[in-house]
Amino acid sequence: MDEATPGTWLALSSALGLGLLIGLVRERSPGRAHGIAGLRTHALVALGAAVAAALGQPVLLVALAVTGVLAAMGYRATRRDDPGLTSEVTLVVTFLLGALAMRTPALATALAVVVAVLLYAKQPLHELTRDTFSEREVFDGLLLLASALVILPILPDRPIGPFDAINLATIWTLVVLVMAVSALGHIVLRLVGNRWGLAAAGFFAGYVSSTAATIGFGQRAKETPALLRSAVAAALLSNLASLTLCVPILWTVSPPLVRDLLPELGAIGAVLLAGGLLGLHRSEDDAVKPPTSESRMFRFGQALGFALLVAALTFVAAALAAWIGPRGAMAAAAMSALAELHAAVATLATQFARGGLAAEEARWWMLALLAASLIAKSVIAWVSGGAAYGMRVSAGLMAALAAGAAMVWVF
Repeated sequence: MDEATPGTWLALSSALGLGLLIGLVRERSPGRAHGIAGLRTHALVALGAAVAAALGQPVLLVALAVTGVLAAMGYRATRRDDPGLTSEVTLVVTFLLGALAMRTPALATALAVVVAVLLYAKQPLHELTRDTFSEREVFDGLLLLASALVILPILPDRPIGPFDAINLATIWTLVVLVMAVSALGHIVLRLVGNRWGLAAAGFFAGYVSSTAATIGFGQRAKETPALLRSAVAAALLSNLASLTLCVPILWTVSPPLVRDLLPELGAIGAVLLAGGLLGLHRSEDDAVKPPTSESRMFRFGQALGFALLVAALTFVAAALAAWIGPRGAMAAAAMSALAELHAAVATLATQFARGGLAAEEARWWMLALLAASLIAKSVIAWVSGGAAYGMRVSAGLMAALAAGAAMVWVF
């Protein structure tokens, strides 16, 4: 380092600042009397790491080794009073972040904030892991993580089988989505409460999979009939979120088509929103206790069954497209909309952008895709949640579809 440039001063000040931040949190932590490092130590370690990084890799490695030895000596001196390794590990992390600040100060500072939050939230995190979540919930969570992070990455992400219709990665993704949506609703209900918890879980789950959300909340309504109105509201709000996701998809593929479809999309969205809000005004569900820590977060068998159903429908759509030819593309899209609306909407936008469909024809095809999707979800609601849940959800979905059809006729 021949001269101190503005970038060098920024990196050094970032290293000093992150060391002071982490040291401040450690200084104020419970049991600080037995800690090996406080504000000054962390600041010096971070600044020393930055200087070592500037002097070269050999100096940096020697300084890191010295820091590790000092941390080990500190642990040996205090292990009777504090058997944990947080103080020692934090000191090494501070050194590494100080060195990182010489390359990317913004990233090092951001990571230091994350470290400070983790250190400061020691007690809430311990309560969450030891007291809030049960063994059953931890097992379900590990099963979900294994399905998403272990099994999913090793599955082939390419079409296989007759007509190249089946994608194992896509099918397993649906299994993960159903489990994740059900787990989301369970956690929100446990932490927030029934009425607003279901509503929030329903809306945000719709951005992942409104079909999976309809199934998950149907299960909740069947297990706890007193939550019927809140579950119906959550299902309608999940379909509203799914509908709003169609807009960026259409805009990405064919912006002019979005303006043509706004009347029916707006009408359908307004009805779904009204149905969801009506469920929120009911207060009977407030007295119902949320699921306990021993409740299952999801049912793996039902999630797998749903994914197999989607695979069967996808195969039928692919066969139809192969037999009829290019003219069967939209018919196949309508078939696929039974399971996945957004892929069908992308197909519609592509056909319109290529000039294969006129604006008026595209509007009717959009209505057909929405009809296929909403009718399929109505059937799923009956199967997953029983007659009471299915009747109310299907009534809301069909009312929304009727509003969309009216807009097509009027405009």
